[in-house]
Amino acid sequence: MNKSIVIIGGGASALMLASLLPKNRVTIVESNAKLGAKILVSGGGKCNITNSKMGEAYFLSNSDDKPTLSFVTDALKIFTEKNLLQWLERQNLVPVIRKDGQYFCQNSAKELLDIFLKECKRQKVLLNENVIEVSKKDELFFIKTNKQILKANIVVVASGGLSFPKLGASSIGYEIAKSFEHTIVNTAPGLVGFTVQKEQFFFKELSGTSTEVEIHVDDNLCKGALLFAHKGISGPSVLDASLYWKKGKVRIDFLPNFSWNNLKSSKKQISSLLPMPKRVTKAFLIQFGIEDKVASKLTSNELKQLESLNNYIFSPAGTFGYSKAEVTKGGVSTDEIDSKSMMSLKTDGLYFIGEVLDVTGRLGGYNFQWAFSSAFACSREIK
Repeated sequence: MNKSIVIIGGGASALMLASLLPKNRVTIVESNAKLGAKILVSGGGKCNITNSKMGEAYFLSNSDDKPTLSFVTDALKIFTEKNLLQWLERQNLVPVIRKDGQYFCQNSAKELLDIFLKECKRQKVLLNENVIEVSKKDELFFIKTNKQILKANIVVVASGGLSFPKLGASSIGYEIAKSFEHTIVNTAPGLVGFTVQKEQFFFKELSGTSTEVEIHVDDNLCKGALLFAHKGISGPSVLDASLYWKKGKVRIDFLPNFSWNNLKSSKKQISSLLPMPKRVTKAFLIQFGIEDKVASKLTSNELKQLESLNNYIFSPAGTFGYSKAEVTKGGVSTDEIDSKSMMSLKTDGLYFIGEVLDVTGRLGGYNFQWAFSSAFACSREIK
């Protein structure tokens, strides 16, 4: 007998799963008016689908007792980035590779979403419908929504996290998990900008300017652009750093690989020599109380102050919050999930895939790959 399946959520992992399952087996329950809303805004509207560099090293857990995340390995092996690219090519989408091995849609994220919408036409889709609770009696699940009660043999929770509340994000996935006695690892905004303390308020005056940096959070190194923003700092390096930061200090190298030897004898102005936008250099000079003068006239104390740009230490005040976060750190504990099928180890027939789990990827296509790999692993089990 073909078992009935209800997928809670209409994002990347849910749509991939529904696309992989046989016709008329699935009911998708989505709270938004349209499917895949978050896909359309990802990657600047071009959707960073995956990355040529893949492995558990690019993922983390928000659990304090799990410094490395081996849970993802099984799913990533079952459905690799190469498998994903081959699947997309069969759907007539050939992503383009850009810097750091990142794959994007050729023109826009709509290309990917259109594939999913086409594939999901063979399944039942309920839009503008909120799941309130899920219960189980004997071998049957009862999914209570704001409109009806659905019945299913299998329930897959693919409801995502708390990021982008304006796109319908909610805590329903965690609530369902808790109702079936699952542990929820503390959640927090991830891939998000930092707000700053009073000492760094001058950062806000540099809004719109970016510079290449290296950020150290404990033993983790995040490279890339830092963007000064109205609220503090953002940009790729900061978003990555936010995955590792919980509280305390971070260290920024504003001048990676810069040689100070060239500065000491130069007849050029300091603001012309340092490889940062002049606006940024001058702002730091003001903070250090140093005149923008010929570099060779710097005193040893002034030079020492400037060299601190290689080791700028400060404590973020916090983050920009869930409204600006690309993902949610934390979620359903992976200790209670089968890594090869994504099924609950506590309740047969209950599955969790994608962002709702305590799996977070770094910036660069890793979170989409996790969504697709976890969905594929689940599909093998419930076909």
